[in-house]
Amino acid sequence: MSNTRIAESILSEVHQEAEVTKRVLNRIPGDKLAWRPHPRSFSLGQLGLHIAAVPGAVAELALPDSVEAPAFIQPEPHDLQEILDTFSQSLEKVQRALGQIDDARMAAPWTVTRNGVVVMSVPRAAIIRSIMMNHVYHHRGQLSVYLRLLDVPVPSIYGPSADENPFTA
Repeated sequence: MSNTRIAESILSEVHQEAEVTKRVLNRIPGDKLAWRPHPRSFSLGQLGLHIAAVPGAVAELALPDSVEAPAFIQPEPHDLQEILDTFSQSLEKVQRALGQIDDARMAAPWTVTRNGVVVMSVPRAAIIRSIMMNHVYHHRGQLSVYLRLLDVPVPSIYGPSADENPFTA
């Protein structure tokens, strides 16, 4: 029996969802990266880059048992290719990082501190599931709304969209 069953299961989902995420990221119009639906919202480019970078960043943050809360500043990408390249690199980081985490480490506590004070302590698998995965799915849905507002055809995500139906020829 493998000692990495949890990581293998997570990687399977990451690879499956990556195909969907790539479809959505590929729809980002490169000439609209600075567009934002509201002054307090991420720009289209920032949101795309965030979706692209989060999986790898979180996977690497999950390796040590404790981390000091990182500063969060969302940069603007230079172009769409930067977003797509970041996503490819992010998936490679996930593969490498999760390959180092066996089931015992998945169940072990993972802690975030700020100025030495514990902010959160959860099983490592929980942070991977909630931030590396669910957080990205949330923002991917947000990105689909940005696309709709820009009148860009929204791809199928889990089934038909108003613009694309994978179940018809």
